[in-house]
Amino acid sequence: MARASVDTNSQSSESAAEPDVDAGAEQTRRSMLLGALATTACLGCSTQACAGEDPPGSDERPQKGDLLVFSEGDQEGKLITAADLKVGGPPVHAWPKDPTSAVVRSASRLNEILIIKLDPADLDEKTRARAVDGIIAYSAICSHAGCPVTAWVKSDVGDKEVFKCMCHNSEFDPRAGAQVVFGPAPRRLAALPLALADGSLSVAGNFMGKVGGTQPG
Repeated sequence: MARASVDTNSQSSESAAEPDVDAGAEQTRRSMLLGALATTACLGCSTQACAGEDPPGSDERPQKGDLLVFSEGDQEGKLITAADLKVGGPPVHAWPKDPTSAVVRSASRLNEILIIKLDPADLDEKTRARAVDGIIAYSAICSHAGCPVTAWVKSDVGDKEVFKCMCHNSEFDPRAGAQVVFGPAPRRLAALPLALADGSLSVAGNFMGKVGGTQPG
């Protein structure tokens, strides 16, 4: 009788232990599955992050030999040719584009450029020297607070049209090296030398002058 009692108790103990073993194994499998799913999700996120990154060189300043493409409008991304510009304006907004990698340097707003065609006879000597067929280029970022220069309007202090920053009304005369003719801007816009080959515009050198503003705004 004692033996039977011992066997019964032993069997009961083993039976009670089996669910714990099964539960532990199930928990382990579940943890492994969740870990695998988490890893897959992370890899997916990493892949998307990589896909959304700007390509190498897209934040570098314009370099000699870069082509110029429209930065806005229906022709965005298209190469800018001399035929796209009318004498007397309006200016077009552009990004530099690496001709080898085809990377558009649009990751930095400081790379946006204003291009305009004027009568060469209206340009001062220094401006004419870096122009090509009357076409000249400047930084599109105001030297005051770093706002974009977007307007081509008649000056508040003369009868000629000028570049104008609408944030604080600074005006720049592109005929005279984009010098300040009105408003709080402390210096002229940085100039960009140009070249022309097969009808397409390209960069002939680095920016001349500091790009960007001197104060936040």
